[in-house]
Amino acid sequence: MVATVPHGERLDIVQHHRIFFRVRTRSGAEGWVDERQLLAPSDMQNLERLAQAARKLPSQGAAVPRYGDMRVYTLPSLESPSFVTVKDKEKVDVLAHVIVPRVHLTRAPLLPPVQKKIIPRKKPKEGAIPPVPPPVPPPVPADWQDLSKTESGEDAAGAPPPPPPATDSWTLVRSANGEAGWTLTRRLDMAIPFEVAQYSEGHRIVSYFPLGAVEDGGEKKNIWLWTTIGEGSHPYDFDSFRVFIWSLRHHRYETSYIERNLAGFEPVTLETVTYSGAQYPGFSVCIQTKDGSRVRQQFALLTNIVRFAGQRPCESVTPAQEIAAALSAAANPNPAQAAAAAKPSLIERVKGKVRSWLHR
Repeated sequence: MVATVPHGERLDIVQHHRIFFRVRTRSGAEGWVDERQLLAPSDMQNLERLAQAARKLPSQGAAVPRYGDMRVYTLPSLESPSFVTVKDKEKVDVLAHVIVPRVHLTRAPLLPPVQKKIIPRKKPKEGAIPPVPPPVPPPVPADWQDLSKTESGEDAAGAPPPPPPATDSWTLVRSANGEAGWTLTRRLDMAIPFEVAQYSEGHRIVSYFPLGAVEDGGEKKNIWLWTTIGEGSHPYDFDSFRVFIWSLRHHRYETSYIERNLAGFEPVTLETVTYSGAQYPGFSVCIQTKDGSRVRQQFALLTNIVRFAGQRPCESVTPAQEIAAALSAAANPNPAQAAAAAKPSLIERVKGKVRSWLHR
C-alpha cells in the first residue's frame, strides 16, 4: 500500500487493466485500486441524495456491528462499492429496512466506452459452380400440440418456472457524521440493553425507543418500546410490538402492553398523544388492517399503563418502499436488461427439455 485516500477525494485515472485502475492522488502518489472502491460522479450524486433523504428520516434505534468492523455500501448490493467502515462497538442510527433480490447491479462506467473501429469484411468471390440449395424442411406434424404435452400437462417448450431469486435483508444506517448507506441486516445488533433484549424470544428486534424512565434505588431504568419480526421474508417491517416497564416490586422488566400477529410498517414515531382530554407522552405505529388499508394507531403512556388513544390514516407509501422502488430502478435501468436477466439460462432450458422427454 502506497497511500490512503479519504472518502470523497477526487482521483485521476492513469491506467486501466481489467478490474483494477491505476490512479493518481492530489499529492502525486500513484497506485492500483480495485474498481469496487471507486465511485463515478453519478454515484457520488446518488450518495449525496441518499444522505439528504436520510437526514429527514427518524431514527428507529441505535445498532452496533455484530462481527467486528462492518462495511457500509452505496446500494443494498454486495456488488456496490463500500465507502464507509463502521468500527467495532461504534453506534449507527437505523433508519429503514428493505428486502432486495440478488440481481446483477448495473453501475455507471468509470471511463467512457472505447469505440472500436469496425473494418468491413470483403465479400468472398463467387465460385464458378453455384452452391447446392438446402433441403426443404419437413412439414409440422398435424398433432404437434399433443406431441408437445407431457404426462404432467406441461408444455415441452415451457419448462417449470424457475425458483424465485434469493433475497437479502438490508438496513439503511446513518453514521454520527451524517453519512448514510446500506449494510446487511444480519451484520447488525440493536443496542438495546441485554436485560430487555433477552425477552426477544428468538425474534429479530427491528426498532426500539425509550418512552420514559423510573428510578429504583438511585438507578435510572428506562421504559422501552420495541418492534420485532419473526424469521423469513415478509412484505412488512414488523409483526409485533411491546412496551416494557421496570417493576419496582420485583426489580426487573415486565410487559406492560403487547400486540402480536400484525403487519406493521416503519417508521414508528414518538409523539405527544391526547387521551381523555389530557396530553401524555406516547407513540404511534402504522398497521395494516384486514381490508388492506393502513392506519396509524396512537397509544398514550399513563405512568406505566399503555392505552389506545385513536387512529388516523397512515402514509400510503413508507420511506422504505420509496427507497426500494428507487433501488430496483437503479439495479435494472434498462427494461431489456431486466427481461434478459429474468429469462431462464441455457442450462435451465436444457434441464426443462430433458424433464419433458423423460415424462413422455
